[in-house]
Amino acid sequence: MKSTRQNDIIRIISDKEIEKQEELAGELRALGYQVTQATISRDIKDLHLIKVIGESGKYKYAQPDRNRSAVNVRLTRILSDSLVSVEQAGYMIVVKTLSGSAGVAAEAIDTMQWSGILGTIAGDNTIFIVARDERVADDITARLRKLSSDE
Repeated sequence: MKSTRQNDIIRIISDKEIEKQEELAGELRALGYQVTQATISRDIKDLHLIKVIGESGKYKYAQPDRNRSAVNVRLTRILSDSLVSVEQAGYMIVVKTLSGSAGVAAEAIDTMQWSGILGTIAGDNTIFIVARDERVADDITARLRKLSSDE
């Protein structure tokens, strides 16, 4: 029942601009489902639905762009391939990359949305990362070093 309902949710949001959970619940009820707001909320979370701007200019539910996932994989690969060194000083991290690749490597770091990164600044071959605190910086440094050693 859950998978059938979730398939219907995908179909509904593909066919209509659904802005609110109540609208989605109404559409499902019209199909014969007995749903609560909590059920709708869980389904939205399970399906990883996001809100995007629809053709009408209003927000609507949509599935995440599957191509975005492929872009994230490529960005991660570029980051991994371009890393030269990672050094930490307190809550700050300096990442050295191959010449000319710091911008795309910083974009990869930003795309990963690692918790605790307050910001990144990229030059030609250097990325400066500010972490929320030293513990977070330790974790990010370890992750980056692991990426640079992956084959």
